[in-house]
Amino acid sequence: MSSPRQLKYQSIKHILFKRSKHSHKGDNGHVLVIGGDHGFGGAALMAAEAAARSGAGLVSVATRSEHVAAYISRCPELMVNAVEDGATLKPLLEKATCIVIGPGLGQSEWSLNCAKAAFENKSKKTTSLVIDADALNLLSQNQVDAPTSKQFILTPHPGEASRLLNCSCEEVKANRIQACLALQQKFGGVCLLKGSETLIASEADGRITLESCSHGNPGMGSGGMGDILSGVLGGLLAQKFSLADSARLGVCIHSLSADLAAAETGERGLLASDLLPHIHKLVNNG
Repeated sequence: MSSPRQLKYQSIKHILFKRSKHSHKGDNGHVLVIGGDHGFGGAALMAAEAAARSGAGLVSVATRSEHVAAYISRCPELMVNAVEDGATLKPLLEKATCIVIGPGLGQSEWSLNCAKAAFENKSKKTTSLVIDADALNLLSQNQVDAPTSKQFILTPHPGEASRLLNCSCEEVKANRIQACLALQQKFGGVCLLKGSETLIASEADGRITLESCSHGNPGMGSGGMGDILSGVLGGLLAQKFSLADSARLGVCIHSLSADLAAAETGERGLLASDLLPHIHKLVNNG
């Protein structure tokens, strides 16, 4: 395959259609973020905030009970639910138009039960799914099966990609294009391979398209950046953008937001939550 097509926010922002003046929250989708095991509560919170700032009409979070008060205190717009097992999760899954699973999920028994419930639900519905972080690791360990509908976006970094492909991280880094294409061919859906110039592999009418994002900077090498990206992707999917367009827009908005934040204060010490005000502006075609 030839070199990937370069994506820039300015060339694709026209996809961000203007909303009807009669639009209400029910028109703009309902994201459910599943994650935040013991010790990892911040990841699910950041993903949920990013989904809200990306324009989702409603955002719910399924997490450990000890995180509920802190989440609501930080962002009262979120609907935060204490979930103890897969059975508790099922009613929330039925309400969602998009599921983001993985941020802070962990690999405990609780994590596995949540992942199984989400993936089994996904196999029966047309709800779109963003699969990130430890949800990818559970998938690579064959503890869960990939949803059959293929209406999902995979978001691995090179380490996660190597586990999904059963190869070394060095092999992934040495040929990122081949790795990204192999992931898409193995699992279906849309695959992002995160890193400098994040790659996006998608399929339409039997033809594979490979694209890369021109935005981003080294300041993005800090904790939580991937959680913000997953939330942005979920927020866009909930608003009924296609899988491929959600991936294109999400990656560009996320990376350009990091560039704008770094331009204000510098790359070193850039925090994932610093991106949120810029995400809010860019999803409004700013």
